[in-house]
Amino acid sequence: MAEKIFENWLLKLISLAFAIVLWFFVMGESRMEVNHIVTLEYVNLPEGLMIASEVPTSVALRINGPRALQVNLDQEDIGLRVDLKGLSPGVTSFKRLDETLDIPGGLKITRISPSYVDVRLERVRERGVPVQVVLTGDPAPGFLVKSASAAPDRVVVIGAESEIKMVSEVATEGIDITNVQENFTQTVALSYVGNYTDLKETKTVEVKVVLKPDPDFVPPPPEEKPDGKAATGVEKKEK
Repeated sequence: MAEKIFENWLLKLISLAFAIVLWFFVMGESRMEVNHIVTLEYVNLPEGLMIASEVPTSVALRINGPRALQVNLDQEDIGLRVDLKGLSPGVTSFKRLDETLDIPGGLKITRISPSYVDVRLERVRERGVPVQVVLTGDPAPGFLVKSASAAPDRVVVIGAESEIKMVSEVATEGIDITNVQENFTQTVALSYVGNYTDLKETKTVEVKVVLKPDPDFVPPPPEEKPDGKAATGVEKKEK
């Protein structure tokens, strides 16, 4: 047994000395702190659910350790992931994000901001609502708007359950009808901005505006000439 221990003793002694020197080199090497901004990903979102709260998409890290390890540290290798697998609707708090980081031994996280995130999950719902045509200005004198219709006249909104309950209609962008005196059709974008909802498919509609004569319209009297006579557009020559 003793013979095996002392077998190749010189090689073993050299290896031990090399290991000791390397250990002192790493431990005695100048240390430094480096700041990183890493991506925060949310993975394994359960089917039928969505994130319905403001959540950070990046995290600020400060890592302390030997210079050699810091130089060889690839920022893409220290991305953070929040695993949403198996969660139900509601708010879940993910604390101690630094514990999910996989970094080489010898490095230490001295600061992380934010250090936790709260994620609210809600069920995804759909709702069909009517399109509200928005007109601005007034048609030409003597005309009124008889009708303003959109095709399609209903669109589908999709998103977080709590918000979709509050959506009753979707308006178009404003259509200027100032001094218009005939019917027209125009493609118009829908004006909808939700926090956690959006239009499912339809983004534009065809709006048809139909005018009609104003029964109460009274034409203005003809303008008078400086001599007090009404301007008829035809002047008679003096005899």
